[in-house]
Amino acid sequence: MTVLLALDQGTSSSRSIVFDLQGQILSLAQKEFTQHYPQPGWVEHDPREIWQTQRETLQQALVQAGVGARDVAAVGITNQRETTLLWDRRTGEPLHRAIVWQDRRTEPMCAAWRAQGMEPDIQRRTGLRLDPYFSGTKLKWLLDHVDGARARAARGELAFGTVDSWLIWQLTGGRVHATDVSNASRTLLFNLRTQDWDEDLLRLMDVPPEVLPKVLPSSAAYGEIADGLLPGVVIGGVAGDQQAALFGQACFTPGMAKNTYGTGCFMLMHTGSQCPVSGNGLITTAAAQAGGEPQYALEGSVFIGGAVVQWLRDGLGLIRSSSEIQALAELVPDAGGVMLVPAFTGLGAPYWNAEARGTIVGLSRGSTRAHIARAALDSIAFQSAALLQSMDRDVQALGGVAVKELRVDGGACVNDLLMQTQADLLGIPVVRPEVTETTALGAAYLAGLHQGVFQGTAALGRQWRIQRVFEPGCSRDEAQSRMSQWERAVRQTVQG
Repeated sequence: MTVLLALDQGTSSSRSIVFDLQGQILSLAQKEFTQHYPQPGWVEHDPREIWQTQRETLQQALVQAGVGARDVAAVGITNQRETTLLWDRRTGEPLHRAIVWQDRRTEPMCAAWRAQGMEPDIQRRTGLRLDPYFSGTKLKWLLDHVDGARARAARGELAFGTVDSWLIWQLTGGRVHATDVSNASRTLLFNLRTQDWDEDLLRLMDVPPEVLPKVLPSSAAYGEIADGLLPGVVIGGVAGDQQAALFGQACFTPGMAKNTYGTGCFMLMHTGSQCPVSGNGLITTAAAQAGGEPQYALEGSVFIGGAVVQWLRDGLGLIRSSSEIQALAELVPDAGGVMLVPAFTGLGAPYWNAEARGTIVGLSRGSTRAHIARAALDSIAFQSAALLQSMDRDVQALGGVAVKELRVDGGACVNDLLMQTQADLLGIPVVRPEVTETTALGAAYLAGLHQGVFQGTAALGRQWRIQRVFEPGCSRDEAQSRMSQWERAVRQTVQG
């Protein structure tokens, strides 16, 4: 039996999934790991624990599927993006905990550069906003704060990488220091148009080029695995989690879009060979590159998506498990005028306000826990609708193809109430596929393409299957009225 193995290294857990060649899941293993919060606004992971949990799930998934190295055609890697690691090239030892994408410690650095008017040029080069979200300022912080790190980096003794590079290094026994174009495009150091590290930005952030990984297409030879679990198996595909999900959703052409409902929400729309600069609060990113031509996407990131449900559970104690949220929210026909803006770590796209904090507005004496639960679910849909509206405005400015449907994945997409609310607000069908593990599937497909298992993206598109379509159920006037209420609540949040 020939299979593909995807390593899906996420923000809160490491997972490994074995797929057959039709894209069906044969086994899945998952292991959570520790979140470290050394100071308010700081989030860190232990690189050793990332690798340990990833390796353990790899082994478990192979055993569950009853397959071994001879059965695995290739391995694909997908990963939490922007999370930043620095390690010793000789020993492989990390110099510091990984700084996670959610970490906000470099906001003063970003604010100073924004005040100097640097953001427009940086966005033109990288497609990104000048925000702590991205890796470059995290790497600068490590080089500035770890004793001797900058001098050692300049001597070529250290390696920087996002989580994909760390896993590749571990799997190949330290022989390969590489990343793919989609992960590189999230660093604030990579020029989207030249498709290479940007010398001016390296100087701005005082990053020695010796520390950087080699950048490859997303479907390429990343080396053979030296680890004894899969000796000699090729790593054939690598992509950041959201670009991998776009690929796994078979969104291969301009105007196709997906939204992932996870801890945050991440909406991407394929723009083909066009590399637009958003005028509406979005960022431009490299899409997974399966061939020789660069591919791009517009992206909007919601910092708090499904995490708002975790907050209702862990912070307020309104529910005992996340699965209870839909039943509680359905006890009321709507949120009763309650609006919850979950700006717990600021607001991402399209607002980009790092100082905003969460608010609940519209409370009355008749408000209940069910109304708050409904408002929490609504907040996920509202934030995502704001992203698509921004994409539509960018597309109109470019003369491109408007989004006709939204393909969805991620843990919260199983919530039918949320998906129906999303369709109502957007006014287009929301389409849930049979296989919602599209992030891992995208990595597996990229690896399979490199190994010749699949004959192009058209063949992959034919394997994509619909599980359910949610059609819009309210008028556009009503949807716009609800969006206006949301925007009013956001203004109250931002203005305090």
